[in-house]
This record gives sequence, structure tokens and C-alpha cells, in this order.
Amino acid sequence: MSYQHLLAELDLGFTRLRNRVVMGSMHTGMEDRFWNYPKLAAYFRERAKGGVGLIVTGGISPNRQGWLLPFGGTLNSVFDLRNHRLLTQAVHAEGGKIALQILHAGRYGYQPLVVSASALKSPISKFKPRALSVAGIAKTVRDYARCARLAQRAGYDGVEIMGSEGYLLNQFLCPRTNRRSDQYGGSIENRMRLAREIVERVRAVCGERFIVVYRISLIDLVEGGNTWDETVQVAQALEAAGVTIFNTGIGWHEARVPTIVTSVPRAAFAELSARLKAAVKVPVIVSNRINTPEVAEDLLAQGAGDLVSMARPLLADPDFVVKTAEGRTQEINTCIACNQACLDHTFRNQRATCLVNPRAGRETELVYRPVSTPQAVRSIAVVGAGPAGLSAATVAAWRGHRVTLFDANAQVGGQFNLAMRVPGKEEFSETIRYFQSQLQRHQVDVRLNTRVDPALLAAGGYDDVIVATGIVPRRPSIAGIDGPNVLSYVDVLRGAPVGRRVAVIGAGGIGFDVSEFLLHRADEPLPMPRDAWLDEWGVDLTVRERGGLKPPVAAQPAREIWLLQRKPGKLGMGLGKTSGWVHRATLAKNGVKMLAGVSYLEIAARGLKIARDGAEEWLDVDTIVVCAGQESLRNLHPQNVANGGGQAGAPRYHLIGGAKVATELDAKRAIREGAELAAAL
Repeated sequence: MSYQHLLAELDLGFTRLRNRVVMGSMHTGMEDRFWNYPKLAAYFRERAKGGVGLIVTGGISPNRQGWLLPFGGTLNSVFDLRNHRLLTQAVHAEGGKIALQILHAGRYGYQPLVVSASALKSPISKFKPRALSVAGIAKTVRDYARCARLAQRAGYDGVEIMGSEGYLLNQFLCPRTNRRSDQYGGSIENRMRLAREIVERVRAVCGERFIVVYRISLIDLVEGGNTWDETVQVAQALEAAGVTIFNTGIGWHEARVPTIVTSVPRAAFAELSARLKAAVKVPVIVSNRINTPEVAEDLLAQGAGDLVSMARPLLADPDFVVKTAEGRTQEINTCIACNQACLDHTFRNQRATCLVNPRAGRETELVYRPVSTPQAVRSIAVVGAGPAGLSAATVAAWRGHRVTLFDANAQVGGQFNLAMRVPGKEEFSETIRYFQSQLQRHQVDVRLNTRVDPALLAAGGYDDVIVATGIVPRRPSIAGIDGPNVLSYVDVLRGAPVGRRVAVIGAGGIGFDVSEFLLHRADEPLPMPRDAWLDEWGVDLTVRERGGLKPPVAAQPAREIWLLQRKPGKLGMGLGKTSGWVHRATLAKNGVKMLAGVSYLEIAARGLKIARDGAEEWLDVDTIVVCAGQESLRNLHPQNVANGGGQAGAPRYHLIGGAKVATELDAKRAIREGAELAAAL
């Protein structure tokens, strides 16, 4: 593909964007502490160097009431300018443009100063907001304008006013949270008044030669949200007030419809952007689950928008645009929408990074440097081509070391070859494809179908041996565990026959994945078609009714499943903060019986005998699937070698990934450990 639409300049009249790629706003956690701004500058610089046309920062509050967290990032004083200029200068030095996102959390703020349109507590903060008075609204408008003017002084090319995802301006716009009876409540004309006044004031203080992006919610996905006609009315009023570009948001954070996890079809909501584009004259950014240049190009060619917003994909690969322009799309490290290191970190108040790119947000700390001299080149054996081994091998080879990668299987990828079989996780195959491209590009000697033993390693004369052999499934001690009706999760995901009634032992991430896998028939199309997914979750893209919700289509599971765990309490507590609820909801609506506090007594032909709450019972099931943890496979690691060191002339041994710790499969840790080790060799 030529990507002529994606790589085309955009003339805004007073300024140009070098292409149609927007790095959407994503809170990293570095915005909230001034001492992290040099790191934040390096993070943005790398993406500007990678070719992004317009970068939007993480949310910055215009005042203390708008903080997401206590002492969150703000721009409301001249004393903040120095820190923000680090960001703008870094981006401009690489030829990019950058906009500051002004975000007022409203009732989503996790701090006691929260305010909103009405005094209605949100389900995601323990603090009940105070309803803004008319005087408080006027001050809020002034605070937005002051923040925008300071952003202009700091060198930002524009601002993005956050009006979606259920934050303050969304709270004023929707009847769900706006119960006011004054000039800011009631009709849509009144409910949009605050947003319109903010845009007008920002335009007035910043002038015409300044980008004003407004991020508008196209579909709220909550009861009491807006209709499509109201959304268009708001957009046209804001366009008249001075908006340069509309960015598009999908759903509130409290919505019970997933919008950002990997099971959401690519570009599932793009037709809404196309409808908005037809209703306004200014450019529109199409967004949400767009992670490949092919999808982005097709959307622009079809008229779904004028620009494409990609946040997490540019976390995963800062060189996304450059690789696209150079015809190296097969080398793009694709975002798989797992959320494990980005959004899950953000919602746990940790610095955001990326599972497939551990350098993201750590550009000044995890540095890959080429070997300095030919004498510094080391001969490295990596045993195991799962995520940890692939990470170590590719980074070490990039640096200039001689790397040989061994695996007993016929393909690289390790556990990702199983994960990609789970419905909704098909995109895990993209990570394998990326690593394969890097193995080839950096000339790693890949030896598949090879069982490694100490003699083979000794004959290779390696300086370093990286043991990344991963795990083996743990087999619990239960009477009858060796019966013909017992399978491991590996057997199941590889296609072993499974009966109509199934008990799954172990409710960690693998247990949930296997349960979801078993809910589907083998002949079902995967990934799930967009329209089927919309019906499953009750989404109406006409948005005739408030919020765009409709009754979901009843589930028709392929099997009857019991998901069991030994410990008491809610199942799936260890799942990701932003994705776990989706997995639990999926299993619940498919009738999966989730039982905690279970003791496993016996397996026989009739099924599984358990004890729970002091009572014994038989689960009459056809198949028992064991997902009861893993054990490290580290037989190649010499037990007498302390800390990976050895005798003079002997190779240094290193353990990473599941071979090091196997309490739960953790690709985030595995890839990070591989990269960190390879960077240090």
C-alpha cells in the first residue's frame, strides 16, 4: 500500500501537519510530577522523531478542582512554563507538533475537591462531587482560558479540550449527570453552554492561529447519555465557537460496554466519525481500536475522518509512521490492546509503559546502545523462543552481539501461540510476527526443533547462556487426575476434543481464557464480526436512544462450564483492572458458574467431586480442564552457579521469564526482563 492518505499533509490554513497521524492523549503518570518532565520530554521526542504529525499530551488540569488525583498535573501558573517548554522544545526539534490536553476530571476525580454539574457520585470515585455554582462555572471558564493561554506561551501548537469519556464537560452535556434547572441544565442548548463558553473564551485569548481540538463523545454507552441528534447539535455549535479539529471519544469510563480491550473489533465505531464528518466543516479525527497502518489508510480513504488517532499503538512502536513511510510495516511492533502495562498501570497510579515495548515511558532508563568495539561483541545462546527469549535475542542482536536462539518447537512464540487461539486475543499473533521480523533483520541464528542439552551449549563456546525455557503446567494432586477425562489447558488450546459439560480447575488468567475459548464453537468465525459484537454488547450505532444502548442479544454458549478456584473471594481478582470486568461479564452472561472456596476431592468417570462450604457434591461433567498454575522449567541452569556467574572461561548463565518465576504467566515481566538483560550485556 502507498498510504497516500495517511502520509499526506493537512493544511489548517495557519499551520500544517506533516501527516494525518495523531498520537492521542494517554496519561503516563509522568505529567503529575515536575521532576519527571525530562523523562516525559524524551518519551514525546522519540514519537516525534518517529514521524507523528500531532502529539496530544496526557490530561492536564486547569485548576485543583479538576485534578484526577491529589496534586495532579496542572498548568495554571507561569511557574509551570519551564517544565512544559521541555516537552514542546523536544517535539519541535524533531519536526512535530504538540497540543496540551486540558482535562477537568469532574466527578471522576479521586480527591476531595471534586465538582460536577450536579452532586451525583460516580461509581469510580469514592468522593461525592459538589455541584458547581454559576459563579464557580464562570471561574472554571476563566481557568480553561488561562490554561490555554499558558500552553500557548509554553510553545504548544494548540490545546485539546477534553469533552468525552465522562469527564466534566461530558457530565454537563448529558442528562445522566446534569440535573440542573438553571441556564446550564435542562435543554441541550443549556447543557452545552459550558463547553461552548470554554471554546469561545479559549479562541478569544489564543487568537486564530492556534489549534483548538475538541474531543467530543460520539456515543456515551451509558443510560442518560446523549442522542446522535444532540451530539451533532453540540458539534455544530462548538464549530461555530472556534473549534479547529474534532477528536472523537467513545463511551464513558463507567460504561459497561468494552471499548478499548483487545476483544473490541478494530475500528468498531468508525462509522460514527464518518457521520460527524458529514455534519461539520472542520477536520475530524477518527479513533478507537485502530492499530495498523492498513486499517488507518482504509478509514481515511473511505472518508471516515481526516486524521487518525492512535495512542497505544505509538506507545508500542514510536517509529510507527517512519516504518510505514519506508515500507517496513511488517516491522511495526503492533499494540495488542492488552492494557496490562499502560491503562492498568495508570489506574493503579503507576507509570504507564507497554507490554510489547518495555522502553515506553522509560526512554532515559532502558537504553539500548550498540556494542562499542568488536572486542565487546559477545556470543550469546538464548534457549527458548517465547516472549522472554525473543525479547532478549532481538535486543542483544540489535546491539551487535552474536545471538543463537534455540527452541524445541517448530515455531517461535511460546505461550503466545496458545494465547492467540483465545477469542478476542487473536492479535497476539502480531507480536510473534514483529519478533520474527526482528530476528531476520538482525540476523539471529534461529534453530527450531532443537532440544538443547549441556553438551550442545558447551560445544557452542558461548559467553552467555540465557535460559528462557518458560514453564510446564502444574498438575495438582487429586485422586483420578490421570484419568482420560482430564486435560491440561495446553491440550485444550491446541484443539483436543472437549465434552459438552466442563469443569475448569483454576480461575487465574488462564482459567478465564480457557473458559472463554470453550464458550465458542470450533466453526465460529474469529475474530468476531463487528455487527455480532455490537449485538452481543447491546450497542446501537444509530444512537437514536440515549447513550446508544439497546438490549443485548442473548448468549448461546457452546458448553456448560464451571470455573473453580480454591481460595475464597471473587474470581478473577488478579485480572487486569481495565479488562478483568470484561472477562467476568462475558463469562457471567454465558452462564458460566463461578465457584470459590472449592476443595477438589476426586475425579472419576462421572466428573469431579468437590467440597464447598462444608458440603460435598459431584459436578457431573464430561471433561475436567486443569489450569492450576505452572512450574518453572529450568533444568538447563546449573544449580551450582550462584547469581548466573561461573568459573573462569565458563559461560555466564541468566534466568528470565517463566523459567525464573512461574507463579502466573506474565508476558509483561518476561519481555521486560529479556530487554533489560540484553541491554546490560
